[in-house]
Amino acid sequence: MTAPQSPADPTTTRPGGTARLAGRTVARIGFGVMQLHHATAGRDAALRLLREAVDLGVDHLDTAHFYGPCNELVRAALAPYPDGLVLVSKVGADDSGGRLVAAQRPEQLRAQVEENLSVLGVERLDVVNLRRADAPPGLIAEGDQKVDLDSQLAELSALRDAGKIGGIGLSNVSADQLRQALPAGVACVQNDFSVLERTAEPVLALCREQGIAWVPFFPLGSRFSGRPKATGHPEVVSLAEELGCTPAQVALAWLLAVYDRTLLIAGTTDPAHLRENLAAGSVRLSPEAVARLDRI
Repeated sequence: MTAPQSPADPTTTRPGGTARLAGRTVARIGFGVMQLHHATAGRDAALRLLREAVDLGVDHLDTAHFYGPCNELVRAALAPYPDGLVLVSKVGADDSGGRLVAAQRPEQLRAQVEENLSVLGVERLDVVNLRRADAPPGLIAEGDQKVDLDSQLAELSALRDAGKIGGIGLSNVSADQLRQALPAGVACVQNDFSVLERTAEPVLALCREQGIAWVPFFPLGSRFSGRPKATGHPEVVSLAEELGCTPAQVALAWLLAVYDRTLLIAGTTDPAHLRENLAAGSVRLSPEAVARLDRI
């Protein structure tokens, strides 16, 4: 096995340029490992894909213990981890017999952090995102899983004070919830956001105001059935033809253009799609092109 090239190596391209995340400088295009849970090409192909991502300049990975085998794959592919590689995980859910369920109580969050640390084989997670379950898409908390945000932040802050977490992020939150969390220190926000899905604009506006990293999930549109994908929108397709790139690259380039602290974590199980996503960092949209996409 060829060891992955260190993301800190100055000869490595930093896809999309760089931005700050929890006090670290990272490439603006990282890699979300969730789709590897559903990879059909096999374990060896998944390991090769992770190594290739790092070799191509990816220096932050977005993972979670409830993404099935993904943490184990990350460790098998990349440990001992290259200098500069930032591991970002998520808590707030659990995989119960193949079914994702909410796991929002403070003691559950702590257990999930410990599980991430154990399986990844690290003593500290660079960032842990708290996935709230108040609103779609996906999980909705019920019963004793309806937990107040302050209690969750107190537990994660204690883990940060103990050195097990570097930064605390939020996922699937409203602007009011982000504002409530600001005193705890927020490293990043992950929300459903794309050129076709702008519901989270008020959250993005607050991130801009506070200088918080913005990490859109479903950046090409939703993976849920019945919701459109950016790559099929006529304006996106037309602009891609004009620029000589793919619709996916246009949609990702727009996200990079709308805020200089946007970090992308588009995932894939296909090496060609990986390279396509990383190349989106070289697509330059003119102000006129951005305006055209803004009007969608």
